[in-house]
Amino acid sequence: MSDNRIRRVVIVGGGTAGWMTAAALAQSFKGTLESIRLIESEEIGTVGVGEATIPPIRKFNARLGIDEDEFIRQTQGSFKLGIEFVDWLRPGHSYIHPFGRYGADIDNVSFIHYWMRQHAAGEGGSIDDYCLAIAAARAGKFTRGDGRGDGVMSTLGYAFHFDASLYARYLRAYSERRGVLRTEGRVAEVKLRGEDGFIEAVVMQGGQRIEGDLFIDCSGFRGLLIEDALNTGFIDWSQWLPCDRAFAMPSANAGDPPPYTRSTARAAGWQWRIPLQHRVGNGYVYCSRFVSDDEAANTLRTNLEGAALGDPRPLRFTAGMRRKFWNRNCVALGLAGGFLEPLESTSIHLIQSGIAKLLTMFPNRDFDPRLIDEYNRQSTLQYEWIRDFIIAHYFLTERSGSPFWDYCRNMSIPETLRNKLDLFRNRSLVFRVDDELFLEPSWIAVLMGQGIIPASYDPLADATEGATLGRLMKTMRDAVRVSCEAMPTHAEFIARHCAAPR
Repeated sequence: MSDNRIRRVVIVGGGTAGWMTAAALAQSFKGTLESIRLIESEEIGTVGVGEATIPPIRKFNARLGIDEDEFIRQTQGSFKLGIEFVDWLRPGHSYIHPFGRYGADIDNVSFIHYWMRQHAAGEGGSIDDYCLAIAAARAGKFTRGDGRGDGVMSTLGYAFHFDASLYARYLRAYSERRGVLRTEGRVAEVKLRGEDGFIEAVVMQGGQRIEGDLFIDCSGFRGLLIEDALNTGFIDWSQWLPCDRAFAMPSANAGDPPPYTRSTARAAGWQWRIPLQHRVGNGYVYCSRFVSDDEAANTLRTNLEGAALGDPRPLRFTAGMRRKFWNRNCVALGLAGGFLEPLESTSIHLIQSGIAKLLTMFPNRDFDPRLIDEYNRQSTLQYEWIRDFIIAHYFLTERSGSPFWDYCRNMSIPETLRNKLDLFRNRSLVFRVDDELFLEPSWIAVLMGQGIIPASYDPLADATEGATLGRLMKTMRDAVRVSCEAMPTHAEFIARHCAAPR
């Protein structure tokens, strides 16, 4: 029986995507591969907008055996309970998309239906009163949820803000300790096998030839392997996500870091604010059809909360994805696979998700086409689900008088999103497919935050007697309030557990 196992893996490109991949492979295979080699050039900068994450990143770090407090210290990180959206529905309005549940289900009926019943009767207060993550975020509080039982602390989810370059450096050290080989330099040529078009080797500018069985493209927007060499093709989604440029720049902290990311709508896009321990990450994502680069850079400069620590750095992109994420013996991860703007902090998650699927479907050297097709099917669905979620923010707006927002409000949207909006608008229903990323609380937060109040609710919610329901709802609100009051501030928690060295 011949040995057909993958022996040599070559990762082209470093940064967050490359070193996450290297670390995951090194940890999973524990030295059983002949080599894991990562090629990167210090001359090529990284995009570095992926400083905000969503809760699944905790599973990735845990799988690597990373101590969370040490990780926060080494990456100048902070904690994140959700994302605040300012001026998205209309100027002066804001809401939070929390990393946590609203209330508790009753008799196997989702909480949203009971809240809708109370709301229709003019009772129950704001739905935000039932979410600990929202209460804590607005109060500047943080602690880790206990993750046990069905108490209010079990509803608290969180993620991280961190310096992406420091995270890559941290994972590089982790990977090299586990045998990953790093090669400095630029790839000059990609060699393909004549008989099947598979990648045979990459040739460095100095002439060094690096052969491999499986190649991972983490080369960024260019897609050095997946596109330049294999001509895979790209699906353009700019008709739904028209923003095509960004400026990024750091600023000094103007106070204690809040435990959430902020996204503020601007005339032709939106501005992010990501608080770290040593600085704040800022950026303006915009559509160049509706604002000039100079105007965009000036908008960013004039809306910083602290002193600028650098000049605006330009980025250009097109929203969309490769026609195949896995083509022949090449898998594209990160920006090489596609780009969805960082509005919901999904950039790093898409890297993580791609790595997880690759480990589940890790090939032999025969590269079973059924395996490749399934990987591509699942990856495509993941991108489309996230795409629809992001489009909803733009489409569901009452902003007017701005050409950019007028376009977004009146654009045609995918039928998959249209169906979701109609189900929620008519019956308070959120239907998810398979392992769709965003759960019911996320859709509730964004759709209601963007102005949709459903017309009706599940009639099963009427089965609970009115006085009983009132008591249950009050108990939930009180639990949120009391738990939030008992929590330390975000700054106190960091100082106590994971403050970075000055």
